Amino acid sequence: MTDLKTSGETVLEAIREYTAADNPSAFLAVSEGNSYFTLPGRPGVVVYRPAGRFLVQLGGPFAPDDSYRDLLSGFRKLAAEQDRTVVSVQLQARDAQIYAESGFTVNQVGASYAVDLDSFTLDGTRFMQLRNKISRALRNGLTVVEEPYEKWRTSVEEIDRLWLPLKGEGARPLEYLVGQCGGEMQQHRRLFVGHVDGQMAGYILYSPVYGSRPGWMHDLSRRRPGKSPGIMEAINKAAIDVFRQEEVRWLHFGFTPFTGLDDKLELPGSSPGFTWFMHFLWEHGEGVYPAVTQLAYKEKWNQSLVLPEYVAFDGEAGINAFVHVFRAANAL
Repeated sequence: MTDLKTSGETVLEAIREYTAADNPSAFLAVSEGNSYFTLPGRPGVVVYRPAGRFLVQLGGPFAPDDSYRDLLSGFRKLAAEQDRTVVSVQLQARDAQIYAESGFTVNQVGASYAVDLDSFTLDGTRFMQLRNKISRALRNGLTVVEEPYEKWRTSVEEIDRLWLPLKGEGARPLEYLVGQCGGEMQQHRRLFVGHVDGQMAGYILYSPVYGSRPGWMHDLSRRRPGKSPGIMEAINKAAIDVFRQEEVRWLHFGFTPFTGLDDKLELPGSSPGFTWFMHFLWEHGEGVYPAVTQLAYKEKWNQSLVLPEYVAFDGEAGINAFVHVFRAANAL
């Protein structure tokens, strides 16, 4: 059954409790606009969005082991009843293994990144440029504060409007595979704002991460066009300082498609053609997603951990199905 009445708090309870898949992006499950599938008497939830003739699933079922496969089977039946096909994205390694065993074609699609804040440092010549950018932004009058979203909502919306055209003609705001500001679940997120004399210069939104590496995920980030370099770096460094004071262990930087690809990480039955396609998009896919730019930013922060993430096709791997992942994310 589909449960349109499932609340964000109910889904949040599931992703907090059922952390076996250890998905650092699990909090995206509670974004407004998602759909949910549940089974009567079986704990757990499947998160998805319809896109064309596909149901695009986020991660695997957020469920205990004894109902995980039942939810997956039920979700496939739901798709068949709607004459649609399941394509699942941001599967973790454990999810990927189960999906492959269940008859899906599973391929690596990218990687997620995390920093161990216990050992984090920006000392040394390797990080000199980053330290200089942060210092320059602070010398230019930037102040970084953690503030409630409602206090800065108008400024956030203004910067979002100014930021989007910089992404090129026809650019659309991403959804689903990135977080969102506002709404009933904003209370669980944290907003760090950089401002100069009270005018917002940029912001970073952090979402909670559960599982074996709990902490926060560097999620949405935007800055006002034309401001000095180093604004986002200064905001993130200020947030890191706060997290370390709170003894937070992990800062996650989330999923970046087409990165971290390694043929040794592919599972039996993966599609060689789709593997080639992912490598091609890493080299030439900037128009689809700015993976090179995103990875360069994440690598500035002395990443401690790189986790492979996977896409699973119910049937043969296909470019059309993969395109609909981006349609579900409002990228196309």
